[in-house]
Amino acid sequence: MKRLLSVFLAILGISVFFVPSADARTPFVRPFMGWSSWSLESSTRAGYGTSWLNESHVRDAASAMASKLKSAGYTYVNIDSGWNADLSWVFHTDVNGIPAPDPGRFPSGIPALASYVHGLGLKLGLYAVTGLEKEVYDKNAPILGTSCHAQDIAYRPLTPSNGWGGNWKVDFGNPCAQKYYDSIVSRFASWGVDFIKVDGTTEDNVADIEAWSAAIDHARRPMWLTASAWPVPRSIGPSLAPYANGVRIDTDVECYCDTVSTWDGSVKARWTDLPNWQGVFGPQYRPDLDSMPISNNTGSGIQDGISDVERQSVMTFWSMASSPLYVGGDIYFLDASAVSILINPEVIAVDHAGSHPTRVTGGDHQVWRKRAPDGRWYAAVYNLGSTPADITVDLGVPGARPVRDLVAREDLGRFRGSWTASAVPAHGSRLVRIG
Repeated sequence: MKRLLSVFLAILGISVFFVPSADARTPFVRPFMGWSSWSLESSTRAGYGTSWLNESHVRDAASAMASKLKSAGYTYVNIDSGWNADLSWVFHTDVNGIPAPDPGRFPSGIPALASYVHGLGLKLGLYAVTGLEKEVYDKNAPILGTSCHAQDIAYRPLTPSNGWGGNWKVDFGNPCAQKYYDSIVSRFASWGVDFIKVDGTTEDNVADIEAWSAAIDHARRPMWLTASAWPVPRSIGPSLAPYANGVRIDTDVECYCDTVSTWDGSVKARWTDLPNWQGVFGPQYRPDLDSMPISNNTGSGIQDGISDVERQSVMTFWSMASSPLYVGGDIYFLDASAVSILINPEVIAVDHAGSHPTRVTGGDHQVWRKRAPDGRWYAAVYNLGSTPADITVDLGVPGARPVRDLVAREDLGRFRGSWTASAVPAHGSRLVRIG
């Protein structure tokens, strides 16, 4: 399961830290950092859309990440939906029902691509869905290492499963069901996969995520596991905690238009959604706010659709949430402003602090805060309104305390009782460390 995975990560010397808590043995796994292909696949802009996904473009994205973001900790190159489907969305599986890459999109295969990505010091991720693919059921694929076939592990009566209702529900009472997931993850591990996003997770799919988690343990290769949907139902958030490293708590950040995103159409909802999940997360279980539309606002390529002020608010909010930090635009055209926002080490440190925030004040002028393991506090203010505003933070600690602006990377002085962020622009933010 996910918790065993964390121990395995520690054994292998991968970034695992220990956060002081009631149980000092609780391992803390840093939220992953990287890039995802879906924002480009979802766009209507010429040159993008689902046909964008191919081996050449993924290699370009990996190279761009290695040269511009890797030094700040961005390492995951995550290939989203379509890697195992042709341009007509006909999905490929081998004789045993294991997903296989589309030869038109990935003519060299996933192992060769993983080797290229790993050669850059990066990691590779793949996409999967909950439920049993109907194509696998229809051909009654034999399950590796068993005498079972795909139709043996389908729940009876046949019941649609996942967010689209496009797959069949799996009967996890049959031990061959786990063997089927083991066969998929074993294949992914042999290819060099480091991350799996399992999409379409509904209230009926907790057992699916448990099976994927167990399969990762059985494969004995460290992989980050994200349970995804648009969003995953809050009701199963606690049930997924033993199995997933992260869970999608929002709808897609993409606008499905000619830009990556828009503030009002998709980005702003995060400030409403995250409070509903407070109290669910811990040191190994992270809120996934989806990809960050911080990539390109100048020149060629798809545009983010949000301003630099809004981009910074995204980076600040994701970091306060200790969410995975992954770019969702055309990273090949990454502009200087995006790089500056994404690599700020003082903001990234907030993300990696390992604690989760509390919303102190709601409405258009929000105040959020969280305590770091070293005892210092972080506070963020957000102006979700349409005009500049002053927003005051109650420091909540006795005596005069030093306040540092982490975005500007400058000390603001010592303050007693409260500190006010002056003239925060519309859709803007400020992020400070107290003490």
